[in-house]
Amino acid sequence: MTPPRYWLVMPAAGRGKRLGGATPKQFLTVAGRPLIAWALQPFFDDPRCAGVMLAVAPDDTDWLSFRASLPRPVLETSGGAERADSVRLALQALLARGAQAADWVLVHDAARPCVSNAEIKALVDAVVVYAEGDSRAGDSPAGDVRAGGLLAVPLADTLKRGRSHSEATVPREGLWRALTPQMFRLGALLQALQQAESEGRKPTDEAQAMEWQGSEPLLVGGESTNIKVTTFADLRLVEGILQARSKGESP
Repeated sequence: MTPPRYWLVMPAAGRGKRLGGATPKQFLTVAGRPLIAWALQPFFDDPRCAGVMLAVAPDDTDWLSFRASLPRPVLETSGGAERADSVRLALQALLARGAQAADWVLVHDAARPCVSNAEIKALVDAVVVYAEGDSRAGDSPAGDVRAGGLLAVPLADTLKRGRSHSEATVPREGLWRALTPQMFRLGALLQALQQAESEGRKPTDEAQAMEWQGSEPLLVGGESTNIKVTTFADLRLVEGILQARSKGESP
């Protein structure tokens, strides 16, 4: 079975407040390239990626400077105040450019520079099987437009609940750390985000918006190196991962 083509949506309008500084974190240079360049590259390399839609801040001079260096053209639209707003606006822009509601979209963080080609392939292959109702992938109802999935990693650490003191140990069985990309039908995801927006709810990721619609997104095993940069310690970590990969080493 040949996996269908998909659109990549990347919200890139944020400022990375926890890192501080004048440069949005997605444009910080790591291992010789901006974070966003690393995050985009695996999708540029994937022939199944029909196109890329970025949601960017309209006054972002870093984006304007970076855009000219991209190896292939991308679509762009103005992002919103929150991640969910940017994704919703990007999906609307895709429809306006001729994409179809039934098309697949992958949403990926601009600050996740270490996603691998193997992870993307595993996600696309597994979600397509799941959406077709194959029992090997969890008995998804065939033809359910809400079917989709996301990369995730099972939690391995012992979890504690508390503020400054440990109040309880939380069982980790059945708990996962959500990653990106996350993959859903364009129309179904847009409807979920629009309803959330109308109800004044802000999902922390696309899967949560779909869960509010009754969807049960497939959890596809990702790699622990698929890190989202939120602190300077994360920057140092991803730099080591990317440098090791460029030398053909396993991080």
